[in-house]
Amino acid sequence: MTSGLSGAGASGRRLPDFPWDSLADHAAKARTHPGGVVDLSIGTPVDPVPELIRHALGTVADQPGYPTTHGVAELREAVVGALTRRHGVPPLDPVSVLPTIGSKELVAWLPTLLGLGPGDVVAIPALSYPTYEVGARLAGATPVRLADGEPPPAGTGLVWLNSPSNPTGRVLDAARLAQALADARAVGAVVASDECYLALSWTADPVSVLLPAVNGGSLDGVLAVHSLSKSSNLAGYRAGFVTGDPALVASLLEVRKHAGMIVPRPVQAAMTAALNDDAHVAEQRERYRARRDVLLPALTKAGFTVDHSEAGLYLWSTRDGEPAWDTVSWLAERGVLAAPGTFYGPTGDRHVRIALTATDDRIATAVDRLLA
Repeated sequence: MTSGLSGAGASGRRLPDFPWDSLADHAAKARTHPGGVVDLSIGTPVDPVPELIRHALGTVADQPGYPTTHGVAELREAVVGALTRRHGVPPLDPVSVLPTIGSKELVAWLPTLLGLGPGDVVAIPALSYPTYEVGARLAGATPVRLADGEPPPAGTGLVWLNSPSNPTGRVLDAARLAQALADARAVGAVVASDECYLALSWTADPVSVLLPAVNGGSLDGVLAVHSLSKSSNLAGYRAGFVTGDPALVASLLEVRKHAGMIVPRPVQAAMTAALNDDAHVAEQRERYRARRDVLLPALTKAGFTVDHSEAGLYLWSTRDGEPAWDTVSWLAERGVLAAPGTFYGPTGDRHVRIALTATDDRIATAVDRLLA
């Protein structure tokens, strides 16, 4: 389990230090470079929000009443259609779709929403999005990092899967996902599959846990978490959803009603428009592909090895196997900011995560600096 925890807060729970705070000195160094910093440390979208989504946002601006926690029927039906068209998921019952205020809040609060607490285990990948651990600790549960293929221990209430992975871009095929799901079911754990990068494939084809080839034709104990931040540039809108096991979704809905966890009505309209249109998703994917096609060979020529990175928005890179923070410093001296792999788990101590989320011009600048 991760060390370097901050002191107990008012809740009595010990949380990890917020990772990006520790990048401040390196960011300051990178900003002093002539031409400024190329920030490839955080995967925040930089491209415009498509016009059809911006238009939809304003169409319900004059609705003064409270929105529903479950979301309008049109949104839930749009989710079902998009999952089928884009990812081959058999049509779901729209009742089993629940919009969320982005995906991060659901990741952070899911153990609590499921009723987990002290004595329960939340299993997370050895290298993983930091909020999986945070969510376990907020609930008072114990986070346990699993090596590749390692089954969860007895007492596990929730298992997080993430393919394509943040930070590594690794893709698990249907057989490996099916085995992970079977292992979780064997100990009675819920499986939550974080599929936020599913639409961004490069050299491997990611699959959803919602496919029968993975779940054996049963959604029992299965949740799939999705975000529109990456595929539709909606990070600022806070637009996501969860779907899967109808009973689990119904349980989450009841708690979220009480807690007031509601997606604003204009954002629901924007999500509906985004989910009903596939053209803008394909266009955005090609933007990221073009940036990857110039940044990846530049890293290789600069002496980096890029591991995994078959999909998603990141290049999981190591420079001669040196410590991650040394690589962060080397890049910062050249005006490029990356995230150390230690943000994602102890075994990331020889890698950095380099994001594709910069404009074409800034990616070109990063390439020039790497090859100078």
